[in-house]
Amino acid sequence: MATAVCFDNVSKRFILHHERPRSFQEWAIQTIQRRANMREPFWALRDVSFSVEQGEMLGIIGENGAGKSTVLKLISRILEPTSGRVSVQGRVSALIELGAGFHPDLTGRENIYLNGSILGLSKREMDRQFAAIVDFAEMERFIDTPVKHYSSGMYARLGFAVAIHVHPDVLLIDEVLAVGDEAFQKKCLERINELRRLGRTIIYVSHNLGTVEEFCHRVLWLEAGAVRGLGPAREMTSRYLLSVHEKEGKVALAAHHAQVATSDSGPPATPEPSSNDRTSRRWGSRDVEIPAACIRNAAGEEAYLFESGEAVAIEIAYRVHRPVEEPVFGIGIYRNDGVWCYGTNTDIDGIPTSGLSDQGVVRILFPSLPLLEGSYTLDVAVHARDGYPYDYHRNYCTFAVRSRVKDAGVFRPPHRWIIPYTSEKMGL
Repeated sequence: MATAVCFDNVSKRFILHHERPRSFQEWAIQTIQRRANMREPFWALRDVSFSVEQGEMLGIIGENGAGKSTVLKLISRILEPTSGRVSVQGRVSALIELGAGFHPDLTGRENIYLNGSILGLSKREMDRQFAAIVDFAEMERFIDTPVKHYSSGMYARLGFAVAIHVHPDVLLIDEVLAVGDEAFQKKCLERINELRRLGRTIIYVSHNLGTVEEFCHRVLWLEAGAVRGLGPAREMTSRYLLSVHEKEGKVALAAHHAQVATSDSGPPATPEPSSNDRTSRRWGSRDVEIPAACIRNAAGEEAYLFESGEAVAIEIAYRVHRPVEEPVFGIGIYRNDGVWCYGTNTDIDGIPTSGLSDQGVVRILFPSLPLLEGSYTLDVAVHARDGYPYDYHRNYCTFAVRSRVKDAGVFRPPHRWIIPYTSEKMGL
């Protein structure tokens, strides 16, 4: 199959100006002093090589600043590479930035024809496409209004409609579709799927990994301007998510340690806060003290970022300062908006705690923690069986859960669908 787009060791450098001279005198002084530090080279891409076959849909993923939009601008010739070679076969239509190619003082109608002429289409060809473009964009009422009065959503609708109706050989789509409403996004994705079936080459940049997996044949993963991976969509998005979660987990772990190091342990005994108070930190007699607690992942590592359904262990260290009978250890998990998600303790679960040593660790293991994606806080406590608090840590730490599945609610219980359902297929 023929190649539609090819990058051969492509690099792109920009110059960052940290301080511009405001007068001839400042410029002269900076020149004399050779203040080169005012101009910093920034490599948006470094030795990037990949190719896209005709009829293929390639997704490009990566964090902000990874170089994704720079790749699209090089393909569309908005930018030229600093080194290396970019080759493109056929007509390119791009939806990269809101309003790119639109003149703000011209009407929507005039901009449609302007964009067509830029892409090499004649007025007669644009006349044939005009009604379809306006109908797809749902812009009949505003087509003769200057586009400077359009909202971001209207820009996106008209821009996308033009991009897909000029019969491109290569269609470039950036994250700009995210500004549209849900119904229009659905219509755009349906049209992208139709173009894919027709054999158009599509390069799609998006942070919506579910859409990337659904539509793209392969995925290019960029990191800091370099190719981190190129391969099947599911494999690349999984590797990318794992990398993101590892970074977030390190940040969360460092933040937790900083929080614990700077937190005020408070006086030996403080009044118990009201049930609506989620800001108080700690109270209790300290007959039994909790000096530390942590959350561990399935590998036994201290962590504060987890995949939904991952095994989790909570460890609570304790010290006994005065003999007590049957201390009760408990935990509480709250969503960041204060919703109580789960709570349990050794008394509820019938776990005996008599005869504890003067110090040790209590561990509660969750083979699967099916919380939905979000941020959560953990309470840890030890108290008497009648509820008298020995040591209660409210909001002891924060942890996050990430999920590839976008359910709604608090947790994801095990389930399966049976479609179509018949009584013979019933079974759990």
